[in-house]
Amino acid sequence: MTIYDFEVLKRDDSKVKLEEYKGKVLLIVNTATGCGFTPQYEALENLYKEYHGKGLEILDFPCNQFGHQAPGSDDEIHEFCQAKYNTSFDQFKKIDVNGECEEPLYHYLKENSKGEYIKGLAHKAAMKSVGAISKTCKEKNDIKWNFTKFLINQEGEVIMRVSPIESPMVMEDKIKELLGE
Repeated sequence: MTIYDFEVLKRDDSKVKLEEYKGKVLLIVNTATGCGFTPQYEALENLYKEYHGKGLEILDFPCNQFGHQAPGSDDEIHEFCQAKYNTSFDQFKKIDVNGECEEPLYHYLKENSKGEYIKGLAHKAAMKSVGAISKTCKEKNDIKWNFTKFLINQEGEVIMRVSPIESPMVMEDKIKELLGE
C-alpha cells in the first residue's frame, strides 16, 4: 500500500483519489481554526504561493479532536481560513486523526513516519505536556495536537513528520531539495 491508494473526502463530500497528486511533493497537515498554532496558516500559505507552481501541494484536514478547536462546519472553517489567512491550498472534510474513527490516511502517515522533527528541549517539553493533556493521544505514534505536518516526496514516501510547535517553514529546505532547487 502507498499513499496513492487512499481516497479522501472534499468539503462537498466528493471523493478524491490521492493518486491525482502523484509526482507532486505533498505537505499534509491537520488543522484547527481556534488553536494556538492557527497562525501557522500564514506560513503554510507562504510555502504554497512560493512552491505550488514548482510542484508542491498542501492538503489541509481540519480536525476537532484536540480541545474542540475546529468547531465549525467544513464551509465555515474554509471561509475563516480564506478571510483571515487568504488560503488557496486544498482543504478537505474535517477528520479524526487518532482513535477508532481515525482517517485511514492518517493511520498510514503515522505508521510510515520515522519519528517527529522537534527542535530543542523546550519544544520537546512543551509537546510532552500537550501530549499529556490530549484525550485522543493514546498510542506511541498518535498525533499530539493540530498542525502536525507530514512531508511526502514525489514517490509517495513519508519523508518528514514535523511537530505542531514547529513552523511549517522548518520544511522549506527539504521542500526545495525535493523540488530540485
